[in-house]
Amino acid sequence: MTTASGSREVPHPRQEVWRALAVLEPYCAVCDVSYVVTGSAGKGATFVCVPGRLDGVAPPATAPKGEIVEWQPPRLVVTRLELTPETWTTRIELEKAGSAATRVTVTVTHEPRGGSRVARWMTRNAMQRLVQRTVDGELAKLPAHIAQAVG
Repeated sequence: MTTASGSREVPHPRQEVWRALAVLEPYCAVCDVSYVVTGSAGKGATFVCVPGRLDGVAPPATAPKGEIVEWQPPRLVVTRLELTPETWTTRIELEKAGSAATRVTVTVTHEPRGGSRVARWMTRNAMQRLVQRTVDGELAKLPAHIAQAVG
């Protein structure tokens, strides 16, 4: 298992940041990803995600499947995304940072399923870099996500 974490403060109230990051909209223009959510928002809701816009087309049966595994508005959301050879877990924590600012902490965990321990050991440094780049990329996109949600 490989984990990386990072934080960033944004000049927006926690409720706005929550709406921008935790509520799965049908399409995210920042990430260019479509979501199809089953169930109401919150713990236990499931979703599939696909690149691009679905525009009314059903997602393919092979689309990655996810689940909201923790939901504590407006403080914490954790999602788990199941891909064929691996599981990605994303934890987003929101803390008040002054009267109108929020500290966002993103933690991403990659867990391979199956495969050789030797192969995982040999690629562990590359995987650590990939997971850290994923966290850094998500933190870099925070202003665009917030602008999209409150814009």
